[in-house]
Amino acid sequence: MIVVTTPTGQIGAQVLAGLLDAPGTAPSVRVIARDPARLPADVRARVEVVAGSHADPAVLKEACAGADRIFWLVPPTPGAASVDGHFRDFTEPLRDVVGGDGIRRVVGVSTLGRGVAENAGQISASLAMDETIAAMDVHYRALCPPFLMENLLHQVAAIHRTGMFFLATTEDRVLRTCATGDIAATAVRLLLDDAWTGTEDVPLVGPDDLSPQGMADVLSEVLDRPVRFRRTTGAEYRATLVGFGASDAWARGLADMVDSLDAQGYYGADAPSTPETAPTTFRRWCEEVLRPAVRA
Repeated sequence: MIVVTTPTGQIGAQVLAGLLDAPGTAPSVRVIARDPARLPADVRARVEVVAGSHADPAVLKEACAGADRIFWLVPPTPGAASVDGHFRDFTEPLRDVVGGDGIRRVVGVSTLGRGVAENAGQISASLAMDETIAAMDVHYRALCPPFLMENLLHQVAAIHRTGMFFLATTEDRVLRTCATGDIAATAVRLLLDDAWTGTEDVPLVGPDDLSPQGMADVLSEVLDRPVRFRRTTGAEYRATLVGFGASDAWARGLADMVDSLDAQGYYGADAPSTPETAPTTFRRWCEEVLRPAVRA
C-alpha cells in the first residue's frame, strides 16, 4: 500500500496519476485529502480516501495502517504563524507511523541547498525536515529541485498584461530550474521500487543554465512577443505577499529565502544538471505549460 499526501496539489496530483497509470500490477493507493471532493470522480473510484490533514496524528495513523510507503510533501500554508513550526507540526506525527510493521520508505519533496543554505526561510525548514525524517527508523529519499518552473504560473497575468516577470535574483546569474512533472515522475519511480534503502538526496536539476535574462529571451520566442525581466527585492516580495493575505512570518520566510538564493547561489551554476531525473527544458515547459496558460 502506498500513501499519497497532497493528492490535489501541483506535485501530488501528478504523483497520484503516475501511480494509477503505472504498467503492471501496482500496489494499492490511499490518499490523504483535506477536501476529497476536489479529487476527480474517476480517481476517487480507484483509491482509498482518508479525509483530513496529514499534520493530524489520528488522520496520518489511519491513512498509514497497513501501508509501507508514503509520498511526503509539506503543503505551503501562507497563513501559518511560524515557518519552522509549520514544517515541524507536519513532520513530527510521521514518527509514530514509521518503522516496524509501519511505513518503511518515505519519498519526500525537499530542495537543493543542503550544507550551503543559511537563514533561508522555507528552504531551511525543508532541510531541517529531511534531518528529522532521516533520524527516524525509515528509509528516505529527499527529492531536491532548485527553482520550480511552475512558480512562473503565478505571474501569468503580469506576463499577459505587461510583458514582464519578476524575480528577486540577479539578472545575469544562472538560476537552475526544474519542472514539477519531473519531480512527480521521479517520486513515482521510487515509490514503485521496494529495493532501495538508507537515506539519500536525489537532485533534480534541469538541463538549462539560464539566467533570468535568458529565461526572458526564451519566453519572448515562445510567446512571440517581447518579455522582460525585472529584478525585485526580498522586501518588495514580502510586502506583496502580506498584501495578498500571507502571515508576516510566512512572508518573512519567503523573503529570507529569495535573499539567500541570490546571496548564496545554491540554485546557481555550481549545481550540475541531472538529466536522468530532470530532463524537461525550460523551453519545452514554456511551450507545453506556460504558453497555453498565458493565452487562455
